Amino acid sequence: MPLRFTNSLTSRTEAFEPLEAGKATIYCCGVTVYDLCHLGHARSYINWDVLRRYLIWRGYDVTYVQNYTDIDDKILNRANEEGSSMEAVSERNIEAFEIDMGRLNILPADRMPRATGCIDGIQKLISELEAKGAAYSSDGDVYFDISKAKDYGKLSGRDPNEQQQGASGRTADGEESRKRHPFDFALWKGVKEGEPSWDSPWGPGRPGWHIECSAMVRQELGTTIDIHLGGGDLTFPHHENEIAQSETANGTTLANLWMHNGMVNVGGTKMSKSLGNFTTIRALLDSGVSPMTMRLFVLQAHYRKPLDFTAEALEAATTGWKGLNAALGLGRVHAQSLGWPVAAVQDQGAQLAGDAVDGDLAVMKERFVAAMDDDLNSSGALAVLFDLARPLRGLANRLVRGDQPEQAPADLELLQKRWQLLRELAAVVGLREEQQQTEAAGDGADDAAIDAAIAARKAAKAAKNFAEADRIRDALTAQGIELIDKPGGITEWRRN
Repeated sequence: MPLRFTNSLTSRTEAFEPLEAGKATIYCCGVTVYDLCHLGHARSYINWDVLRRYLIWRGYDVTYVQNYTDIDDKILNRANEEGSSMEAVSERNIEAFEIDMGRLNILPADRMPRATGCIDGIQKLISELEAKGAAYSSDGDVYFDISKAKDYGKLSGRDPNEQQQGASGRTADGEESRKRHPFDFALWKGVKEGEPSWDSPWGPGRPGWHIECSAMVRQELGTTIDIHLGGGDLTFPHHENEIAQSETANGTTLANLWMHNGMVNVGGTKMSKSLGNFTTIRALLDSGVSPMTMRLFVLQAHYRKPLDFTAEALEAATTGWKGLNAALGLGRVHAQSLGWPVAAVQDQGAQLAGDAVDGDLAVMKERFVAAMDDDLNSSGALAVLFDLARPLRGLANRLVRGDQPEQAPADLELLQKRWQLLRELAAVVGLREEQQQTEAAGDGADDAAIDAAIAARKAAKAAKNFAEADRIRDALTAQGIELIDKPGGITEWRRN
């Protein structure tokens, strides 16, 4: 089966056919840098980091661009609240973003342009739209006329004949009265007192939100790219408007493949600051949740599905990561006891030679590839990692207790290959050993952790997430814990 992804533009899962064989050009909508990143950002950028890593692992030459929106009403409002400047707010939050992404083991983009660094490109794009009759001026602002766009609404399914409040996205007071149609959106905003501005053919002002990404895509990657990424909340109006202005100006397709990740809920409710269930990446990691636990938690759900953040689900991810991390650390911690060469344990993520993977290991690698080829099925890929890890975790537990390996030398050599394959495939999804966690893992879960995992399994079954329930059972089995399901939803356990 070829590599396939779900295209939001067609609502179909399609074979990936890049513009140029063996290469992939990708643009990911980045953050508006007015505050720290939250769980929704973590979910999005972890998923797209896995997409990028997998394409690279499969041999593609990937160019990955992700922008910073560093001029926006939200940034200006934050600067006014603080009595600082747009630049100060942006720089502080860009630095925080880079730290948070690094902790989550998210690869830096190849290029990270800023909207304020693309003003000339933005103005050129607006001028081209104006020359084609697709842009009009109104009281110092410039708007895109959606009636000039071909098939406006083709991404989101929105009917432009149906008016919707706030259709242009981040609108200012009185803006609706200056537009010909409620869905028309600002390309350029006239200067307001106290705001930064740039000279332009339409007078001093600043760019609208949507035109920034269109200009940065063209500046960094050209008029047509392979993949455009973002959260599901960006489908409309942002991505719809990107398509309209880019394709009207350039006369060609903006992106052949559009991919959107699902949203994050907290306890079944949409995450928002107004509801008080808003959590930043930094607050979560600083509370003691390990970065790789967070990454594992995100990857347990398919990228297109909603992700429900609960204490029980996070506890289950913590339990699962504890076992997987112990397996990943086996060679580093116990190489001497196992008689494994030092060179074999140094390079996490290094690919095994083709002839080094055969038999059951080859089958597992094929299962991993089949899952990832099927629309980036990360939960299926994780199931392979846990299968690989199970005997390695058991061996690690015995060695921690001071027992000697029971396996024959030939079996230990096979386990070494198994461990190396685990490390390679874990690196593909961005999971890496956390040494401090490995060394603190001890020789098994305590009673409270087991009870928490059983509660998480029960919640997963109630939600009909049977794959997650099975994964929790497997993780406990790998720790020597046998579950006994009884009538009435009661689960008892015992140590083997």
